[in-house]
Amino acid sequence: MGGLWVLFVLIALSALPVAGVFIWFRVSGYPLSLRWFAGFLGCGAAALLPAALLQSLFPPAADVSFPSLLFKTFIQIALTEEGGRLIALSVLVRLARPWEKMPGPARPSYAAAAGLLTGLGFALAETAFYGVMDLGLTLLRAITAAPLHGACGARVGLALFSMKEGPGALRGALRFCTAAAIHGMYNLMIVSPGVLPFLAVLIAFSALGSALMTIRSGSE
Repeated sequence: MGGLWVLFVLIALSALPVAGVFIWFRVSGYPLSLRWFAGFLGCGAAALLPAALLQSLFPPAADVSFPSLLFKTFIQIALTEEGGRLIALSVLVRLARPWEKMPGPARPSYAAAAGLLTGLGFALAETAFYGVMDLGLTLLRAITAAPLHGACGARVGLALFSMKEGPGALRGALRFCTAAAIHGMYNLMIVSPGVLPFLAVLIAFSALGSALMTIRSGSE
């Protein structure tokens, strides 16, 4: 029973940013229906599958050197997870065209909101999965993973918009690489000794704040 309570606490902590973002959308009057809010969260949970498939393409690390750690944190984890989100969100956009009825100037903001919620859904599913596999998951990771994934997801949503409807593939690729870079830096800090794990908190929440400001401003 103790293990189940720990898992419940980890998931509840990871869900707090979801509740906060939901309240933020409602208070700000953002035109996102409850159906799409839940749909984008579900899309993020589904993104675990392509992310896991991408990660399976890489062999286990042969050593524990710093270059190997950099490769694992930035490429094997960050790049594949952002890639999984991009794939899942691309499929949803192709099938349902969620921002098709939005006015043109509002579409970048909606794409960022879609990506943000996809990231939060991914974080919830990831916390539940890894919590079942390893109840040693730290509270620091549980608290910061959702803001980090949400912030990076917003950038992935904008990247997808740029590739499909916006300025073009180059800008979209740069946005995607920015999301992977922020994610990789967070990964590196969270596994480092000393004060660096606490700097990961700053990275996660400042990136989330930046994503929310982008959504509110509607800037592309």
